[in-house]
Amino acid sequence: MYAIVQTGGKQYKVSPGDVIRVEKLDVEEGQTTELSSVLAVTRDDGQVVVGTPFIAGAKVKATVLQHGKADKVLVFKYKSKANYRRRHGHRQPFTRVKIDEIAF
Repeated sequence: MYAIVQTGGKQYKVSPGDVIRVEKLDVEEGQTTELSSVLAVTRDDGQVVVGTPFIAGAKVKATVLQHGKADKVLVFKYKSKANYRRRHGHRQPFTRVKIDEIAF
């Protein structure tokens, strides 16, 4: 059984027991959260249920394992012949969650 959920503007294919990295959630470590934006679910018998756009009543329960920041991405701006150079770094925050259950 797996589900396709949407969180942080991205879509993820998840199964119970998976550990995924999503955009930062405002939930403390060790707490559980529900992802209610479920786009599709497959059952154990192979039947696929697709929402329009979401499935009403379907939820994915997950436990927050860790918050962190991704590796630094350097942004370098440069204009030739103008002596213009700028270097800027960015570290995107993320949340690592473990999928506990798909409730459908």
